[in-house]
Amino acid sequence: MTLDTYRDLANRLLRPWVRAAVAVGATPDVISVVAFVFAVGAAAAFYGATPLLYAVGALCVVVNGWLDLLDGAVARELGTDSVAGDLLDHVLDRYADVVIVAGLAAGIGRYDLGLAAVTGVLLTSYLGTQAQAVGLDRVYGGLLGRADRLALVGITGGLSVFIPAVGGFSLAAWLLALFAVVGHLTAIQRFVSAWRQLS
Repeated sequence: MTLDTYRDLANRLLRPWVRAAVAVGATPDVISVVAFVFAVGAAAAFYGATPLLYAVGALCVVVNGWLDLLDGAVARELGTDSVAGDLLDHVLDRYADVVIVAGLAAGIGRYDLGLAAVTGVLLTSYLGTQAQAVGLDRVYGGLLGRADRLALVGITGGLSVFIPAVGGFSLAAWLLALFAVVGHLTAIQRFVSAWRQLS
């Protein structure tokens, strides 16, 4: 399962948004920062852990994900894509991942699940870029990429408005457990793929 295979479709859907961003003078770096602000907003909403705040958090996550796609598309449109911009984007994405997972965990008081989930999330992203650092292509695939995680957080936030718990655990707890298990499996999958290419 990975939404990254739909990047071409996403890029086509982004065209009017790219034109609008360029028309108002938005730079890729500003878009990246605004995306991070929405991630912080999502984390704060998830920390509140009420049905209404879960809905707000879900909306913030959707906006964060959309802006995360938009910043790169605008950079390519303007011809301003750079190593510095890529670095800023990746750093803010990792901080966004951390604050969103932390907000979910703190909202339900499950810091153990939060720690397991955030390490899985960070190692997945690290292995994706580490492959590039050793001369391979950047790895986006695997069981659960960033696009998948954001989609699942958004869906879980939306469902949490109507479904408080399943099997005695909140949907946020189930999501964190999924991130913990599948995140580490994805990191291992990416490592094995890179190792085989280098061996």
